[in-house]
Amino acid sequence: MAMPEIHVPRPANRKYLRPPEPLFFPCEEEMPETRRHLQVRTALFQSILAAFGDRAVIGSEQFVFWDPTDPGKRCAPDIMVRLGEPDAPFKSWKVWERGAPHLAVEVISESDATDRPWEAKLDRYRKVGVRELVSFDPDEANPVRIWDGVEGALVERAPGDPAFWRCDVLGAFWCVKQDPALGAVLRLARDPEGVDLFPTPDEARVRAEQRVRELEAELARRGK
Repeated sequence: MAMPEIHVPRPANRKYLRPPEPLFFPCEEEMPETRRHLQVRTALFQSILAAFGDRAVIGSEQFVFWDPTDPGKRCAPDIMVRLGEPDAPFKSWKVWERGAPHLAVEVISESDATDRPWEAKLDRYRKVGVRELVSFDPDEANPVRIWDGVEGALVERAPGDPAFWRCDVLGAFWCVKQDPALGAVLRLARDPEGVDLFPTPDEARVRAEQRVRELEAELARRGK
């Protein structure tokens, strides 16, 4: 929700020593991205958009600004989600106008080397005010790390916790799947075992076509 406007009357002919210089908040920046990173990010984005787009705004690699006085204070999560309204396109996200994203996901790639140590990125997300932050590094033995916003801090979950894989924001479950071409990928599922995945549109189409073929085969058997 946007902050309420306050009208401050000023003399119409007031003179100033210099004209105002509005701050520029960029909407994009050229960043290197591997094909693997793009495909992992895209599949997760598409599946979340298809499942939650009717009740959440969902972005991908768009700037999130948290300080109205400094355009340099920003981050660009691979996935961001804010519940409460249907999805609609946006160029950039200003926390002081629209509130903080509830969920942010970072898919780690070689280009993230400039953002290390990770504590610097964690501090940015803490200042943004996210409720759940997920880091996925497909090249690590334990690729998923999760932080929760607790009393103004981001606190990392213990990997052995029984509820470690739960996505609290979306009421779903994180899981790591093996893709024949990409290797480890991060996905969301309806069940803790990670069997009932939220599909991408292409996956949903393939499932629907397969179901039609199964029904047609069943009808053909009954007709014999």
